[in-house]
Amino acid sequence: MATQPLPPEIGLPRSSGGQHMRRTRRSEFAIWWREIDRTLLFLVLTLMAIGTAAVAAASPASANRLSTAHQTLGDLHFFALHVRWQALGLVAMFGASLLPKDTARRFGILLAGAMIVALMLVPLVGSEVNGARRWLNVGVSLQPSEFLKPAFAIGLAWILSWRVRDPNLPVVEVSIGLMGLVAALLMLQPDFGSTILFGGVWFVLVLLSGLSMRKVAYVGAAGVVAVTATYFLYDNARHRIDAFLGGGTAYDQVDLAQRTLLAGGWTGSGLWLGTRKLSLPEAHTDYIFSVIGEEFGLLACAVIVVLYLALVVRVLLRLVEEEDLFTVLAAAGLTAQIGGQAFINILVNLQLFPSKGMTLPLISYGGSSTVALCLGIGLLLAITRRNPFIKRERFSFRDTGDRT
Repeated sequence: MATQPLPPEIGLPRSSGGQHMRRTRRSEFAIWWREIDRTLLFLVLTLMAIGTAAVAAASPASANRLSTAHQTLGDLHFFALHVRWQALGLVAMFGASLLPKDTARRFGILLAGAMIVALMLVPLVGSEVNGARRWLNVGVSLQPSEFLKPAFAIGLAWILSWRVRDPNLPVVEVSIGLMGLVAALLMLQPDFGSTILFGGVWFVLVLLSGLSMRKVAYVGAAGVVAVTATYFLYDNARHRIDAFLGGGTAYDQVDLAQRTLLAGGWTGSGLWLGTRKLSLPEAHTDYIFSVIGEEFGLLACAVIVVLYLALVVRVLLRLVEEEDLFTVLAAAGLTAQIGGQAFINILVNLQLFPSKGMTLPLISYGGSSTVALCLGIGLLLAITRRNPFIKRERFSFRDTGDRT
């Protein structure tokens, strides 16, 4: 009787399969490390490290302010929570950055759809905090608008990239409908600050996609009309703008933030040595930039501003030779979202913009905001991955195709 040949694995050491898997994983990691934008990753991790120190500085002020007779919060309560959220955010960031570009696009589109549905549920079953209904309780408190921010940029970039396949497709009109839906859902919470931020991202992407200057003027005029209407129809926005222009409680908060920011001078009073921060509302979130100014000094604040500018410029430089329209739009949208949010928060702390209740990205304390921002950075790293050995032509709006 003829003998059957032995399978190839018979007689090999038991560890050979595991060794092959480890070699494969090392190879995949080497490819990932070669293709991602390491400079961008370094800038993000630096901002997160600064955020860790900043939340440690602000935590005693917020813990003291939010403690009650029934619950006394430790001085480092928010710092400990922030470190946990940062750890979860880093997992999300590195996990997303490992995705191929097509998978990252699909994930962003699906996430956008899921978060829009979640936004529809917020007015019905959401939790109310400080007069705003923005959170869903799903075992943990989830703020859908935070996760929609990176997903919106990717989904909108995908829609606008359709025009490469067929210039006759009404992509701008579709994007206007999407923006209108998101704005309506946000204003039901209400969240005027996030509405402004989403509108800014939409405007940047539509402008980059080739909107004519005449239509740009129309969009600008429509934006002015919308903000004016909001002033008369939305009490919270009117009170914030009135307070910014003529005083009031909200003005007192912003004025206090500015005074706190300047109290430390150029070099700061030192960690946990600041005193003005003890009177700041939301010292660990909205006004953390002022806490940094008091305890670490204006020079530290200037470094943070430079880091944000470097992050934006780095992404733009990486897109100079990119030939894929979706990549350009998605990366620009994600960067506009992060840079725009940072810009608004810093201007509020400098008393140059009405209070918006918006955190400083990658630095402020937050649960949903921290994880969502890290997820957005991971998707940005995935979308901008490139083989450094392939020579690229200048940006040419080539067809991205509909592969979703």
